[in-house]
Amino acid sequence: MTPGRPVPPPLAKPITLDTGETGSTTLAAAYGATSPDSGLVPLTLARRAPTADDVEIAIEFCGLCHSDVHATRGEWRVPPYPLVPGHEIVGRVTRVGSAVKEFTPGDHVGVGCLVDSCRECESCLEGLEQYCERGNIGTYGAADPRHDAAITQGGYSTSVVVDRRFVLRVPEALDPAAAAPLLCAGITTYSPLRYFEVEEGDAVGVVGLGGLGHMAVKIAKAMGAEVTVFTTSESKFDAARELGADHVVLSKDAEAMEAANRSIDVIIDTVAAPHDLNPYFRTLRLDGALFQLGLPADEMPPVSPGLLIRRRLAYAGSLIGGIEETQEMLDFCAEHGVASDIELVRADQLNEAYDRMVAGDVKYRFVLDTSTLQDPSERADA
Repeated sequence: MTPGRPVPPPLAKPITLDTGETGSTTLAAAYGATSPDSGLVPLTLARRAPTADDVEIAIEFCGLCHSDVHATRGEWRVPPYPLVPGHEIVGRVTRVGSAVKEFTPGDHVGVGCLVDSCRECESCLEGLEQYCERGNIGTYGAADPRHDAAITQGGYSTSVVVDRRFVLRVPEALDPAAAAPLLCAGITTYSPLRYFEVEEGDAVGVVGLGGLGHMAVKIAKAMGAEVTVFTTSESKFDAARELGADHVVLSKDAEAMEAANRSIDVIIDTVAAPHDLNPYFRTLRLDGALFQLGLPADEMPPVSPGLLIRRRLAYAGSLIGGIEETQEMLDFCAEHGVASDIELVRADQLNEAYDRMVAGDVKYRFVLDTSTLQDPSERADA
């Protein structure tokens, strides 16, 4: 797919959302779902005017995450429709509230998976907003208690208004389109690697080579690790090596897996389908850890406690990252030249891109070019 101007989409009735407490709203063109089986259709949002702590952003690019597919199709739960997805947002600041000092119009900024949290619990005070004990506020599909419980709407749109505390500075060294997936796939893989304190000479295993997996390979290599990719497909061997993997193991080959025993310090498991973890635990050294990032919809095969006990292994999960850590990740990626491998799509290609994501037909992340959304001022309904 190549970026370009789409055929103008059919007109959509304006949907008033995020109206805020004061000031006039701004219309934003968007694509979203109106029911589990509607697909993505053109919508118009009324974004609130910036309040004192807000930053208004003209969105340039928004990454497509597989979780967007699950959310809009109601596969995890039935969300509040209409729903505009997108939590990998990059754009330029257009307006700021009176209390905002850290951003000015023209700044390159990003918004990830969170737009608020309680800001008071122990997790929030430690910079772990993703684990907010009262429940964080997701970038889309969440009731925002600071704005009359309005449902948040995401980045498949031309603009967004977000509290300054949840806005990130995107280094100019990063390509803005390729930086967008860093705000989910990047931080999701960076956070457990930092938690485990991966450094030069450590051995990192990556299970799966999709959107998350390819970022895990790049970030681990930038940290100086020796990287082994575990894959069920021989067709991904060359791709793994091109991304920087030092070793590639066919995980359904019992002899190859046995040869990898006791060779890995930490494993980043990105697979979102049920799979047996026990062979991977055997590849870990004493005090090794396996971090589960993929979230299968069905039950996983049981884990053998004996494998964990005999080598003091840890089986852990990890969820994105806090705002401070996400900024750290962006700066790290800029310093080391790390970005996502992407394919740009137009607004009228979003449904096709969703189908291709489900089929695994992308290397490695789709990114929406929001310039291909229709300006709502050009619509008769605006």
